[in-house]
Parts: sequence; C-alpha cells; structure tokens
Amino acid sequence: MSKTEIADVDRSLYDFIKPEEGFERIEDGLTPEVVKAISEKKDEPEWMLKMRLEALQKYHQMSMADNWGPDINGLDMDNIATYVASGSKQADSWDDVPTDIKDTFERLGIPEAERESLAGVGAQYDSEIVYHNMREEVAEQGVVYSTIEDALHEGYEDMIHEYFGKLIPMTDHKFAALHYAVWSGGSFVYVPEGVDMPYPLQSYFRLNAAGAGQFEHTLIIVEPGANLHFIEGCSAPKYYVANLHAGAVELYVKDHARLRYSTIENWSKNMYNLNTKRARVAEDGVMEWVSGSFGSHISYLYPTTILAGDRSSCEFTGITFAGNTQNLDTGCKVIMNGKDTKASVSTKSISKSGGTSIFRSSVVVGRKADNATASVSCQSLMLDDISRSDTIPAMEVNNPTARVGHEATIGRISDDTIMYLMSRGCSEEEARTLVVNGFANPISKELPLEYAVEMNNLIKLEMEGAIG
Repeated sequence: MSKTEIADVDRSLYDFIKPEEGFERIEDGLTPEVVKAISEKKDEPEWMLKMRLEALQKYHQMSMADNWGPDINGLDMDNIATYVASGSKQADSWDDVPTDIKDTFERLGIPEAERESLAGVGAQYDSEIVYHNMREEVAEQGVVYSTIEDALHEGYEDMIHEYFGKLIPMTDHKFAALHYAVWSGGSFVYVPEGVDMPYPLQSYFRLNAAGAGQFEHTLIIVEPGANLHFIEGCSAPKYYVANLHAGAVELYVKDHARLRYSTIENWSKNMYNLNTKRARVAEDGVMEWVSGSFGSHISYLYPTTILAGDRSSCEFTGITFAGNTQNLDTGCKVIMNGKDTKASVSTKSISKSGGTSIFRSSVVVGRKADNATASVSCQSLMLDDISRSDTIPAMEVNNPTARVGHEATIGRISDDTIMYLMSRGCSEEEARTLVVNGFANPISKELPLEYAVEMNNLIKLEMEGAIG
C-alpha cells in the first residue's frame, strides 16, 4: 500500500523571479561606508545618520543570545546585500510603476485589493517603496500614510524623531541593531484623534533579489479615540542562497484608541525571518494582532504588547505552518503594567514533513497591575511521525490579584476521526483535508477577506497516493 501524504504549501503563485537589470545594488557586507551610502541616497537629517552609525557599532559589538531559538549559522552577513533598488521613482499612479514590478504585484492581487476594499496601499520592492497611494477622502481627515523617508521631508521630522526607535531600541538584540543601521522603506501612519478609519490600509513587501535583505520600518501612531486596521503582506521567490528579513514594527495606541494589525508572512524557504514587532497601548486602548506565518527557513517572531494604561487590552490570534526544512520559532509577549488590563492569546500550528513549529509565550504582570487577567491557548497539529511541535510558556506574575492561565494541546490527526469521516463517504485524502482545514478555519475567519483567501490557498493540502 502506498503511503498517503499531504503536500507542502503550494507556492507557485509566489516563486517567480524578475530580472535585476538596471537595479542598483550596494556592495555586500556591513561597513560605515555602506551605511553612509544608504543614508546619503535618502538625504536624511544628521541625527538619522548618527543613529545608523551607532547602531552599526552596536551590531558589531553584540553577540547572539545563547541557547535561544533555531540555529542561524547558515546566515552569513558578508554575503547579504543590504540595499537593492530598481532605480525608478516612487509612483502614486499604478500606470507609472515599471512593467516588471507592476506585473509582480498584479500577480499577487494588490491593485485589485486596493480598488475593492482598501483606503490606501504601499508596495515595496526590495529596498524601496515603488508605489504609494491613499483615498482622497481619507487624506482630508488628516490621516498621514507615507514612507518614513517621505515623512522626514514633508513636515513630520519632529514626530518621527520623537517615536522612531523608542519602542524597539537598537540594544534590544543584535538584529535590531542591524535593522537600525541599514533600514530602508516601510510605512509611516498617523491617525488623528477621533478618526475612525472605515477601510484598512495595506503595505505589501516583496523581496525579489537573491542574497539580499529587506529591512523596512513601520511606525504607526493612533491618536486618542481613533481606530485603524493595518494589513501587512510579505512574499519572496525561492533561491538557493540565504535571504534575510529583519524589519521592525513600532505601534503606538493612545487612550481609547484601537488598532488591528493583520499579517500574512509568506517568505520562501531560503529566508531567515528575524523580525521585531512591538506595541504600546495607553489607557482604555485596544491592540489586536492577527498573524499568519507560512514561509521562511528559520523564523524568530514574537510580537510584543505593552499594556501601559489602565483598562488597556490586547488580543493575539496566530497560525503557523511548518513544512520540510522549516523551523518556525514564533509566539508573542504581553507586558501588563496598567490596572484592570486584559490579554487573550490564541494560536494554532501545523507541522509536517519534518517541519518544526515552536510556540513561545511570555506574560509578565507588573507589581501595579491590579486585577490583570490573561489567558493563553495553544493548539498544535502534527501530520506525521517526523515533525515536531513544542509549546514553551513563561509567566511572571508580580501582583497577587492577577489571574493568568495557560493551556496547550499537541497531537496528531486521530485515526478514529479519519475512520468516521471515511464511513460517511469521504476518501482518506478528503478526510484529512477536512480535519486540517477545520483546524485552521477559526484563524482564517479573523483575517480580511482577500487575506483569508490567500491563507486558504497557502494551506491548501493536496493529498497524494491511494488506498489499497
């Protein structure tokens, strides 16, 4: 009898490569000259260049944390280009985007999504934003959605200087220092007080170049009483050399404000995804994370929420799919400092073909966080005997009035379940597909429509083999 298997995520939509003819590629390696060249291209203020050079020095001084996460010795920074750009100017009309780049984003569905359901779109190709646009009625409300580079030259330098690099300091870890040395692209969003955004904003990041890194920085400030849904998508074609993603996301949610941050990360299996995300939530503010991690060879990804204000809250909903050659070390961290704060974490992971999925959660309750409440739930599904799934919870409770709970389930598809479904007319392949899709469905329902479709396509499980 041949063995029934579940196929890997179908990446045919994403594994196409465009030529780099005419592109600018700064030499590989990490030197002051490389950093200065990036800063000069962007015509940055002196304080930003100073910050870059300080971060480069910190990067060279810092070592990797011992005994933490998967092995990343296969990543050689001497062979990573930190800046690659098409040379075309940023366009605010889709017709003005170069044909090859336009074709890439059209295949990924970006223009269609913009027309149907988005308030604004930013599209980054390698190291630079190539397209940025926002609905006129949104801009009229005072909403700012641009690149950080543009914002620095359009009257927002003081605001960026106040917030940039404050939530995630360059000393946070070695790759945070690397990020601040060579960052490029990303998004700057400012939502004024009381503005309720009826449609999401979306940024999509495409890394096309082989042996390169992408280091975008996202800075979002949601003023008191405002509401925003921000969507982030990422993809890259597969190469046989290492690529690196070391972006940073800093989110500020003010009093009574709400921010939902939805992400589908679909990097290729040669990618080292060492991304850092952090949010600070003020009094009565709400932070919602919806996270899908499907690609990359190695991932370190632990979005952090600091519940600084009284009655602030956060929800984290995530799913991870780890296939052959993938080691995805993901999770989240919640720091509860305000009184009557609430946190809810719900994650699911799927591993197959020897893939490893590790979930790390950290809940820290401060001494003054009276009546803090937190719950963490992790469910893991392994589809064969050679895959691995681990749950590593950490809880530090410094207030006796806090209520913190954790539950985890790790297991395989039940033979009894498969037999029952087969008795109702399903083939074995159909039965297994139903179980896995049902397992992932609660996460899919939390995503915006176009990303729910993308996620369902990514985890479409094609059954191979026959019975008998």
